[in-house]
Amino acid sequence: MANYITFEITEGSIIKDPDRALEILTRLADMGIKISIDDFGTGYSSLAYLKKLPASELKIDKSFVQDMLNNENDEVIVRSTIDLAHNMDLKVVAEGAEEKETVAHLRTLGCDIIQGYYFSKPLNGTDCTIWLNNYQTENKDNFSQA
Repeated sequence: MANYITFEITEGSIIKDPDRALEILTRLADMGIKISIDDFGTGYSSLAYLKKLPASELKIDKSFVQDMLNNENDEVIVRSTIDLAHNMDLKVVAEGAEEKETVAHLRTLGCDIIQGYYFSKPLNGTDCTIWLNNYQTENKDNFSQA
């Protein structure tokens, strides 16, 4: 059952007490819970800790994603984070995708999961179920890519 749970922790929370975070996250991972590092790239964490953490995914902060088509440095950070994560066998989630062009570019870069208002605003459980059913019906051919 634990393999259905993903525990999300911000990079900033990790760097406050990295040794304690490593201890707790390792215990959670040993129980089968997946670990997601949120807001990756916004803090000052060490890559040494990243390689020690039992993470299964990195979430690229929306501050890099939203302007990546207009800011070369943001695009480099997004692309490099995707490459780094994939080379460490981690999934990558990009937050803050609001435009079709951004979604298309993230797909080109090999991003695994894309979140943002382009797809939908945050929804409660009931509204999410309705939205998902409608989305699946309207996008049968490319639903697995969304």
